[in-house]
Amino acid sequence: MAAKDRKTALAAHLKEAVLTTALRPGDDLDEVTLCTDFGLSRTPVREVFRELAGLGYIDLRDNRGPRVSDLSHTTLRDFFLAAPMIYGAILRLAARNASELQIAALRAAQDGFRAALRSGTPAERTLANTRFHEITGEMAGNVFLLPSFHRLLIDHARIGMTFYHPQTTEMAENLSEASQQHDAIIDAIAARDEAAAAHLAEEHWNLSRDQIERFVMPAALDLPMGNLARSNPA
Repeated sequence: MAAKDRKTALAAHLKEAVLTTALRPGDDLDEVTLCTDFGLSRTPVREVFRELAGLGYIDLRDNRGPRVSDLSHTTLRDFFLAAPMIYGAILRLAARNASELQIAALRAAQDGFRAALRSGTPAERTLANTRFHEITGEMAGNVFLLPSFHRLLIDHARIGMTFYHPQTTEMAENLSEASQQHDAIIDAIAARDEAAAAHLAEEHWNLSRDQIERFVMPAALDLPMGNLARSNPA
């Protein structure tokens, strides 16, 4: 395999590992091991690190090795505030701008998502869902929104892994509803119905929000996000 292909393989490996939490938030990356595993020198490996840092997958730190982007309390708060607005804008623009080839690609991605729901692992379901939404971003084609949208998808995949590993009947039913919403999103985009697409974005976000909140805030910590418990005065 040519060095260029090995470099591409490394980038794909790291992206998938971050999205599926095989590499967890805050994990350090072992540059030496990656060089050995992919048969690359440090220069191309560091080029991959810079590329992924620009996309939001990893953090580069002065005088310290790279690590997977963390999920801090502030990051999670901002995620919940921004997600519904960004998803709505992306789907509205997708309905306006999508080409027929992109719509066909979105249908194919939905076929992959349905297959992953039937027999895939949680990681495969997460990746299939992420690919579906990546295509809607490509449809929107807005240079200002896309960087924020891609960053949002990274964290949505990471903190939403539990959504694709249903532990109750309700969670399993939510997965089926998510797939139905994907079909409705495709129909709205194909019909160039911007209002319907934006409304579906809100419904789709609401469906996964409760499960994500369970992951972010365990039941034992019954506190609104952004608030800290205060000690009783002495």
